[in-house]
Amino acid sequence: MSRRLLSAAGLAALTLALGGAPAHGATLNVRFHSHALDSSLHFLIQLPDGYAHTTARYPVVYFLHGLPAGPTSYRSVAWVEAALDRAGRPAMLVVPQGTRTSNGDPEYHDWGPGRNWATALGRELPAYVDSHYRTIAARTGRAIVGVSAGGYGAASIGLANPTRFSVIESWSGYFEPTDPTGTKMLELGSKAADDAASVHAAAIRLRSQFEHHPTFLGFYVGRADPTFVGENEQLDRELNEAHVPHLFELYRGGHTTSLWRTHAVAWLSLALRRLSAAK
Repeated sequence: MSRRLLSAAGLAALTLALGGAPAHGATLNVRFHSHALDSSLHFLIQLPDGYAHTTARYPVVYFLHGLPAGPTSYRSVAWVEAALDRAGRPAMLVVPQGTRTSNGDPEYHDWGPGRNWATALGRELPAYVDSHYRTIAARTGRAIVGVSAGGYGAASIGLANPTRFSVIESWSGYFEPTDPTGTKMLELGSKAADDAASVHAAAIRLRSQFEHHPTFLGFYVGRADPTFVGENEQLDRELNEAHVPHLFELYRGGHTTSLWRTHAVAWLSLALRRLSAAK
């Protein structure tokens, strides 16, 4: 599964062994040893249609699922795979696990040795994918996108790694680490640690960061979302006051998969249009 080019027969055999794949391309279940987690990190990778028959390199969309979740929740992403197929440009989709425990909620944050999720997903995972698959191995070839808690993960990891990601999208996410209810912000032990984990605290410096590392930052939330409307509107105000270019949308709907499915193709298309095309 880690070879750069697999035969069509090999892809078909892997696809069948893993229980099927989307209409275009093949989806593989891969793992590698993460030093940041001191264990294996599992992820799905969807290869573009025709990957086995070309030498092209492709942009990659990294997609983070919601939390709390279980260690295999990353596998439940068929709707994202289908949306990427319809988004208009060939790309890879990588969906990593976000927890190793049942009902886990590590918030895509670095907690210390063996629990450094932000490092594992923001640095180790792209390095592994770039070294084992034909990617565009540059920031212009990488987007990080997430839903709910994954939206926080995408924003916090993406903004903390400006040399690795040029597109960041949060779908119904939030912008500070929370408890499992999503209603209480976590205190990380010091103001410096809290600020480092807060996208709100970062807003004032993003104009300068984006001038040095041009980045597309987009986020949306449903008007009937029971928890995160106010926080999304707050970040929109903060970014406007700091003159930081971004896209913010309010949509009809709540905190539901139906909302995310409705807008997935459009928002993945937004991401792909800002990434380097396959070449």
